[in-house]
Amino acid sequence: MVGRAPTRLDGPMSAEHRIVTAPGLAEPIGYAHAVVAAQGRTVYLGGQIGAGETVVDQFDAAVANLVAALRAAGGEPDDLVSLVVYATDVGEYRASLRELGEVWRRHFGRRYPAMALVGASALFDPEARVELMGVAVVPDG
Repeated sequence: MVGRAPTRLDGPMSAEHRIVTAPGLAEPIGYAHAVVAAQGRTVYLGGQIGAGETVVDQFDAAVANLVAALRAAGGEPDDLVSLVVYATDVGEYRASLRELGEVWRRHFGRRYPAMALVGASALFDPEARVELMGVAVVPDG
């Protein structure tokens, strides 16, 4: 296409999905700029929270809940193509990135979907510090 720089396909995200890095954007660390999902069934994962004293504890439990919901819908962690993290204290979230990364890798390995972090003044559960919403595409077959 004229006027459009070619994208780079970084390789498989799972057996079917591909991570794409757009030229001119910063190298993604801990997320993907874009994911080209394979054909399949789209699974929309409702907001998941988790109990715990810290944002890391709550994130760990919320990720476990998200994975449980995905598996109940017939998917696996590699099928996650998009994730939005809502946090009531973005500064606390940023300060915990090392520990959050460890939690992420325990559940998902080093595979990252397209992600966003959104600061929220409050979540539905007043004790929640973090909530996760995701989209997965479970490949056909």
